Amino acid sequence: MTMNETERSPQGFEEQLLRDLTAHVAHRAEMESAARPTGRRTAFFSGWRLAGAFGLAVALTAGGLAVQTMRLGDQSPPTANASEIFHLAADAARQQPELTARPDQYVFTESLVTIRDRPASGPYQTIRNQLWQSAGGVAYTQGRYRPETDPNGWGELRVLKMGDAADPTKELDAFQPPAYQGNLPTDPDELLRYLREHPVDLHLPEGADEEAVYGGESMPYTTARWMLDGYVPPRALAALYEVLAREPGAVVISGDVVDAAGRHGVAIRMPGVIGGNSDLIFDRDTHVYLGTRGSVIRNGKESLYNAVALLRIAIVDRPGQLP
Repeated sequence: MTMNETERSPQGFEEQLLRDLTAHVAHRAEMESAARPTGRRTAFFSGWRLAGAFGLAVALTAGGLAVQTMRLGDQSPPTANASEIFHLAADAARQQPELTARPDQYVFTESLVTIRDRPASGPYQTIRNQLWQSAGGVAYTQGRYRPETDPNGWGELRVLKMGDAADPTKELDAFQPPAYQGNLPTDPDELLRYLREHPVDLHLPEGADEEAVYGGESMPYTTARWMLDGYVPPRALAALYEVLAREPGAVVISGDVVDAAGRHGVAIRMPGVIGGNSDLIFDRDTHVYLGTRGSVIRNGKESLYNAVALLRIAIVDRPGQLP
C-alpha cells in the first residue's frame, strides 16, 4: 500500500524493527536447530516489511485476524459520523490523567503489531513491541520486540535510527522529534495554526515537490495523526481530536471492529490513501484511542495488511526501564 501525504516518518522505525526481528528470530532458530536432533525442521520469520501504515507495531491472534478481515466489508449502517466520534474521543481525552516528563526522560509504549508478509497474500506475523522514545527529542529511540508466540524471544534493546528515504543505507544525524508533546496549544484553532507552522518531517525523497506537500491542506492533519505515536497531554489531545474532526473525507466504518488486541471499537477511515485504506480505531464504549489498521485493495478486494494496538504508555527515566 502506498500513501501520498499521509506517509509519515515513524514508518522507518517499524520497517527497521521488522528487519531486525527477522534476523533475530532466524539467529535463534539456527541456534535451536544446532541443538536439536537431525531431521527436525525449524521455522522462522522472513521477508517482513511495513508500508503505508500508521502507528508503532503489534500482534493479533489468528481468530482476531479472521474476524477483522471479514468485518472490513461490513455494510451495516454506522451509528455516528467521523466528526462525532472525534468529538467523543476529545471528551474521553479530557478525562485521562496527565503524565509529565522532563526532556531527559523517555516515553515508553508497548503495542501489538500484526503484519502480512505480502500486501494481499501470505501469512500474518505478530510481534510485541516496546519502544523508548526521547521525551525531549534529545536522544534516539530505542526498542526491543519478540514474536508474540515466544514469551522468551525478546531481542536485545537497541538504538533505532531513521533511514534517509532517498538513501536507505544512510542514517540521519538528527535526533528524533520529541515524543512528549507538552507545549501544544489546547485551543483547536490555535493548534491547527501550530500544526500548519510545524509540520512533521516526512523525509521526502530527492526531487519531491516539498512546497506542494508541506503547503497542502492535508498536511496539518497528517502531523496531527503522527502525534498519536507519542504522548500528548489530555487537554492538548482533546484539541488534537477536535482538529481531526474537521478533516474532510474521514468516514466511520460501519459495523463492529476488533482491534489487534481483541478489543471492540469503532474505526474511522482517513482520506488520502492510494491503493488501500488506513483507519484509526477508538473504543466503542469509552472512545479512548486504541490503535490503527491498514488494508490493501487488489482486484477490487480489500484485505487486512497490518494492525496496531496500543497497550500501554508511560514516562520512564531510561531505555529498558519498564513502568
